[in-house]
Amino acid sequence: MNTQCLALDLHRLDLRFAYARVAEPRAVERIARSIERGGQIVPCIAVADPPVEVLRGVERLVLIDGYRRVAALRRLGRDTARVECWACDLAEAVLGVLARSQSRPLAAIEEALLVRELVQGGLSQHEVARRSGHDVSWVSRRLQLLVALPEAILVAVIEGRLSSWAASRVVAPLARANSGHAERLVKALSDTPLATRELRQWFDHYQKAGRLTRERLVDHPHLFLAALEERIEQGLSEGLRDGPEGSCETALRRVNVLIHSVRKRLPNLRPLSEDLIAAVSLVQTNFEALVQDIKRYADHDAHGDPQQRACSQGARS
Repeated sequence: MNTQCLALDLHRLDLRFAYARVAEPRAVERIARSIERGGQIVPCIAVADPPVEVLRGVERLVLIDGYRRVAALRRLGRDTARVECWACDLAEAVLGVLARSQSRPLAAIEEALLVRELVQGGLSQHEVARRSGHDVSWVSRRLQLLVALPEAILVAVIEGRLSSWAASRVVAPLARANSGHAERLVKALSDTPLATRELRQWFDHYQKAGRLTRERLVDHPHLFLAALEERIEQGLSEGLRDGPEGSCETALRRVNVLIHSVRKRLPNLRPLSEDLIAAVSLVQTNFEALVQDIKRYADHDAHGDPQQRACSQGARS
C-alpha cells in the first residue's frame, strides 16, 4: 500500500486503540532509553479515518501501532513522533498490523481486542482470518478469550495489573467455571501481583481443593503461598534432620495409610475385579521382597559404621 512517513505532532494522534494495548511500564522505559540514545528508529503506524488523499491536511490520524513508542516519547517530553501513514481504511490497517511481524509481537489479549473491533465493524470471522493471514480457528479462539473474561478482569490486563499469561491460562478458565471467584482473585492481586510460577502453583492447588478451601484461596492467595512456602521449608528441614532413614520410614507410613484406605473401600467393590486382584498380588510380592531386604540389611548392620548407625537411631524412633 502507499505510505507516507511524517513527523507528526503527538496531539494529532487519535489513540483510539489504547484500550487494546497492555500497559508495560518497563517496556516503555526501555524504549524511552533507546529513543534518548539514538532517536526513534521504528516509526509508528497511523491511518486517516475516513481515508483521504492528502494526509497532511488531516487534523488527526488514528494510531494503529506504536502506543508504547508514543508513551516513551511523552515521557521524554518530546512533541512529535515519526509516523508511517498508510493510505487505506481503518479495517485494512488493523488487519495489516495483525498480519505482519512488528518489533513486538502482540499479546493474545491485544490480538483478541483488535479482532473483536474488526468483527463488530462488520467483517466476518472468515474474512478477518483470510485478510490477516490466520485461520478461522485462530480468530475464534481470540474471540472466545474475551467472552470468558469479565470486563473488570479485562481492564486489569489492559492496565498491566494482570499479565496476559495469567488472564488466558488461569483467570479465563476460572471465570468460565466461577466468574465470582475470578473477580475476587483479580481484586486480591490488584495491589501485589503474583509471579507466573506462584500463580501456577496457586491454580494447581485451587483445582484440587474443596469448596471451603477455594473460598479462602481466592480471597487470600498471598497468604496461601506464604503458608505453602513455609511447609516446603519445614519439609526440607525435616528431611535434613531425619536423613534417608526418616524419609524411608515416612514413605512406609504413607503406604500403610493407602492400604488402610483400600481396605475400607473393599466392601463396596464386591465382586472384586480381576485387575484389582492382580494389583493386590503385585503389592504383596513387592512387600514380601521389601521385608526380606530389610531383614538381610539388618543382619549385616553389625558390619556397618557404628557412629553412622548411632546417628540414624537418634534421628527418629
